[in-house]
Amino acid sequence: MARHRFEPTRYSNVLATLEPVLAVADGDTVVTTTLDAAGRDRDGVQRAPRGNPMTGPFFVEGAEPGDALLVRIDRMTPIRATGWTFSVLAPNVVEPGAVARLPERREVEWAIDPQAGTARLADAGRELTVPLAPMIGCFGVAPRQGQAISTATSGEHGGNMDYRRFAPGTTAGFPVAVPGALFFLGDGHACQGDGEIVGTGIETAFEIEFTARLRKQAGFGWPRGETETDIFTVGNARPLDQALQHATTEMLRWLGQDFGLDATAASHLLGQAVRYDVANVFNPAYSVACRLAKRWLTRPEGTAGGLEGTG
Repeated sequence: MARHRFEPTRYSNVLATLEPVLAVADGDTVVTTTLDAAGRDRDGVQRAPRGNPMTGPFFVEGAEPGDALLVRIDRMTPIRATGWTFSVLAPNVVEPGAVARLPERREVEWAIDPQAGTARLADAGRELTVPLAPMIGCFGVAPRQGQAISTATSGEHGGNMDYRRFAPGTTAGFPVAVPGALFFLGDGHACQGDGEIVGTGIETAFEIEFTARLRKQAGFGWPRGETETDIFTVGNARPLDQALQHATTEMLRWLGQDFGLDATAASHLLGQAVRYDVANVFNPAYSVACRLAKRWLTRPEGTAGGLEGTG
């Protein structure tokens, strides 16, 4: 298990089968940097076109279609003293009649203080200070059948899901569709509420440390995640109910695969204990997370269950 430090020199605005920037083995850790969603680096210099330019892809040795790539987000450190957001709600999250009353959208700047653990906005006399809560807005693997999918959106492969629980300490799982998986990441947010309802989190540049592992022939259909307290699945689609359907179906599959629950037992459990998070309602595909507390789950003897117990 090696540790790699990678400084990117090129970026991608699509997730696709592209030439890898680095090959890593199962269990390796990578420390790298990302641009903000507008393509600006740690010094505010434009390094790539707007639209969530990704670092990568990273080739994971031994990954084959049907496997799952498990990515543990070990650390996210802001490397710029400023971030930015849009100034008003997105038009699609308010009633149609309210859209004309919204002010003109513009970018506003936040001051980021990693030592204090805060981000501060001073905009037209309005001050707001929020705690830093870093998360990855856009990451995933190359999609199947040679597709090149914009980092503006998301699908089975991951992509621009903007789910705030994709944060340090979380393990994310993606269904592998091409040899080597080809993992991309970027679009780091210093903070973001549910839904990304202004069209951004606090967008800034990051140093990110992650560890890649494989689960062979895992049978994933959609992205999965595990935190210290919860497991979750993410569906990406529009309309919103279709995203919820994908997430729920993937959770039903997971409860059967790893926890030995048939459809009836899983239905009883989910019916009373499930939590749904609206991860994103701004992008072309909306994202919904189906989340379940791990305290409800018993892992069958001799199995790893979940994501974090696999290697």
